[in-house]
Amino acid sequence: MLIRLLRGFLGPYRKQLAGIVVLQLISVIAMLYLPSLNADLIDEGVTKGDIGYIWTAGLRMLLVSGVQIIASASSVLLAAQAAMSAGRDLRGALLHRVGTFSAREVGMYGAPSLITRNTNDVQQVQLLIVMASTVAVMAPIMCVGGIVMALREDFGLSWLLLIAVPALALSMGLIIARMVPAFRQMQTRLDEVNRVLREQITGIRVVRAFVREPLETWRFGVANTDLTDISLRVGRLMALMFPIVMLISNVTSVAVIWFGGKAIDAGEMQIGSLTALLSYIMQILMAVMMASFLAMMAPRAAVSADRISEVLDTESSVRSPEQPKPFRGDPAEVRMRDAAFSFPGAEKPVLRRIDFAVRPGETTAIVGSTGSGKTTLLNLIPRLMDATEGAVEVGGTDIRDLDLAELRSQIGLVPQKAYLFSGTVASNLRYGDPDATDEQLWRCLEIAQAADFVRAMPQGLETPVAQGGTTVSGGQRQRLAIARALVREPRVYLFDDSFSALDVATDARLRAALRPATRNAAVIIVAQRITTIRDADRIVVLEDGEMAGIGTHEELLRDCAEYREIVESQLSVEEAR
Repeated sequence: MLIRLLRGFLGPYRKQLAGIVVLQLISVIAMLYLPSLNADLIDEGVTKGDIGYIWTAGLRMLLVSGVQIIASASSVLLAAQAAMSAGRDLRGALLHRVGTFSAREVGMYGAPSLITRNTNDVQQVQLLIVMASTVAVMAPIMCVGGIVMALREDFGLSWLLLIAVPALALSMGLIIARMVPAFRQMQTRLDEVNRVLREQITGIRVVRAFVREPLETWRFGVANTDLTDISLRVGRLMALMFPIVMLISNVTSVAVIWFGGKAIDAGEMQIGSLTALLSYIMQILMAVMMASFLAMMAPRAAVSADRISEVLDTESSVRSPEQPKPFRGDPAEVRMRDAAFSFPGAEKPVLRRIDFAVRPGETTAIVGSTGSGKTTLLNLIPRLMDATEGAVEVGGTDIRDLDLAELRSQIGLVPQKAYLFSGTVASNLRYGDPDATDEQLWRCLEIAQAADFVRAMPQGLETPVAQGGTTVSGGQRQRLAIARALVREPRVYLFDDSFSALDVATDARLRAALRPATRNAAVIIVAQRITTIRDADRIVVLEDGEMAGIGTHEELLRDCAEYREIVESQLSVEEAR
């Protein structure tokens, strides 16, 4: 998965990668040339007292060092640019893919995991790209080149390499093999920390209201401790690497000096050659160490790449058809034909045998007990999820034959939990229509009974709104969400319990104002409060996912026991009639 992911997202940056290879090659050649120049300076200049040669060799070393520094810095710059660009593309691709998911796929992964995959997992892949772009090129060239140059300086001590290099590689391999499963557990436990933290931040009011701070502190402590434990395990393994590298390097250096000193004493070797050989052996061991660090990062990046690819390879269960039919919904009648919906693996369907029509200019209400499937039914119309049986039609066409964007552009949805985005009142309202004028916004606010409190705000339409709309009350959020749907001027309105936070008087005024504004559209209202829906043209009663009755308020009071039970739980006999 990692190789496939890198190949796909680094493809547009082949020129930068080619430049990195060339610059790294120049940098490594310069690094390998420096010990040889230093050996000549010692043997031909220092030993013989030739000041002129010392100056000449020193200037050559400065020039080579300058080339090496410039090439190395440039390659790192290009590697960072390629990695950051690939990371940007990867995050964009993830966001685009998640944006196509239906409620089924989002629920399958969970929001905390999707956030972690788009942040921490992408970051791990970015770090690997930076390291691979530099170390993956430098390490093999330095290792092979160092061995060749070391043999060139003195073939007799090359046997030390046959011991040091395999010993270092074997040690690093054993450590890395134990780190791979630990990295996978680390990412999973990071998901868990994000999940608990997200729950606590989102539900902070409930936590405080029920005085459950100690319990939530304990829950987060458990998740945090689990992450800490696995991180410490990885940290201990990583902590072993540097001492092992230093031990092998220092033992090798001592052996080179010991045996090299004897060779110099016997006249078989010069001091400069010993110095160069020592430098080459250090370069070889450093190359092995850098390759080990890359190999250490690769498993974690591979785990992250698997998690990223899992999301990118997941196809949404709700997709536009390859050859969509044109939208013919003017007027836009909504019809359900024996529609049913089941979650994968569920024992029984959430909805079954749903059959009714909503004509333009009519208001259809859906009522039922908690868990009867009201919101699920509403979600079938804009294809937030697809019916598993039967069909849902808008404008006489099965919605699965329509382009998703075109279908949803005809629908104004006010969700059960009114959500506002960070920005201003105006920017939230223009979510329905980016080109809407201020006059249109005020008209929609008047209909939604929100104009008065928006005018009372310090900056009116330009008043800042916090993420989630936490700076306004629940009733104000609902009215702004209704105004946002009105700005769109859709052919179908879906109100999912969108009046629950309003007082009875405001509810009545809003519904009265909505009627002329939605006279050419099909309107479906999900509600718990009977006073909200008693004047609807048609009321659908759901019970355990099935239609228990359909008709007007008076008809259902007479013929539907389930509806009569709901009404009697809220209104007196006189009020009900």
